[in-house]
Amino acid sequence: MNSPINKTQSATHIIVIGTSAGGLSAVKKLIYQLQEDFPVPILVVQHISPDASGNVLLDALNQSGNLKCEHAINGGLIKPGHLYLAPSDHHLMIDEDQKLLVTKGAAENRSRPGIDPLFRSAAVAFRNKVIGIILTGYLDDGVAGLEVIKRCGGICIVQAPEDAEYPDMPKNALRHVKVDHCLPISEMGGLLYQLISRKPGKLKPIPKDILVEAKIAQRVLSDLPSVDALGDQVPFNCPGCGGVLWKVNNSSPTRFRCHTGHAYTESSLLAEQTMKIEETMWTALRMFEERKNLLTTMAETHGGSTAKSALERAELSGVHINRIKAILKSNDKGTSKDVPG
Repeated sequence: MNSPINKTQSATHIIVIGTSAGGLSAVKKLIYQLQEDFPVPILVVQHISPDASGNVLLDALNQSGNLKCEHAINGGLIKPGHLYLAPSDHHLMIDEDQKLLVTKGAAENRSRPGIDPLFRSAAVAFRNKVIGIILTGYLDDGVAGLEVIKRCGGICIVQAPEDAEYPDMPKNALRHVKVDHCLPISEMGGLLYQLISRKPGKLKPIPKDILVEAKIAQRVLSDLPSVDALGDQVPFNCPGCGGVLWKVNNSSPTRFRCHTGHAYTESSLLAEQTMKIEETMWTALRMFEERKNLLTTMAETHGGSTAKSALERAELSGVHINRIKAILKSNDKGTSKDVPG
C-alpha cells in the first residue's frame, strides 16, 4: 500500500492538472502512460457542470490507466500513485497540513471546481515540488495559477496548442507564462518520469500576495483590508455577488477579485457579464411581450381615446421587442472569441 504524504514524509513532487473542454480524452491519454507504481500523487480539476456527478469521468479514468483514481474527500491524505479528481461544484485544494481540502467556496473564473485555486494552494503547500499541467479547454482558467507555480519554483507544462482539441487554455498559458515545457500529450508521460527523478529546483519564499489569495480561496480571509492589499477598486461590480471588484496588481492576465472570494480574469469577467446581460434581456423581452399583449387586449375591450392610446403603446412595446430580439440574435455570447489576442 502506498504511504500518505505528511509533514514527516515529504513528497518528492506533486502533479496538478487543469483542463476543461476535451479534458476527458486528454487526461485519459496522459494517465495511460503512467505505471501502477508511479510514485507521485496527481490532482485533477476538470470543469464539469454543477449537477453532474463526475462518475463518468472517474470510471473512464479507472478503465484507462493503472493509477487508482478517486474523488477527492475533504481532509483526505494525499497518497503517491493515486489520482484525485475534484468533485462537481466543489473546489479541490491542498491545506496547510498537505491534506485534501474540498470546499464550496466562491467560483473563480466562472468555475467550481476552478483550476486556479488548486494550482495556487499546491504552490503554497509544496512550493518547488509542484508540477503544473494545463491541457485543452476554453478561455484562460489555470493561467494565473500556473504563474503562481512558476513564482514558487515549480515546473510548468502546457499541452501543445496544435495537439489540443480546444487550444484556448494552452494558448493563453503560453501567452502569459514562461512555461518550462510545451509538448503533445503523447510525450508527457515520459517527461513526467524524467522530472520526478530529479531533485526539485531552488526553494523560493512564497510571495505575500500569493499567500493572501490562497487564504481567501480557502475562506480563511474575506475582509476588505486583505483584498485592498492585492490591488485597487474598479468601477464595476462582481457578477457573482454584486459586490465591489478589485483589480489585482501586477497580474498577467489581468484579474479581478471581490472580498467574498469570486475571482475573474478579464476574459472570464467579460463572458460572465455577457451571460448576465443575456439573462436580463430575456426577462425584459418577456415583460415587454406581456405588456404588449395586455395593451392589445385593452384596445379590443375599450373604445375611443383609451383604445387609441393602448394601441400606440402596444406598437411602442413592439419596437422595444424587436430591438431586444436583435441584440439576443447577435454573436456576442461570451465564448472563446472574448479571449484577447
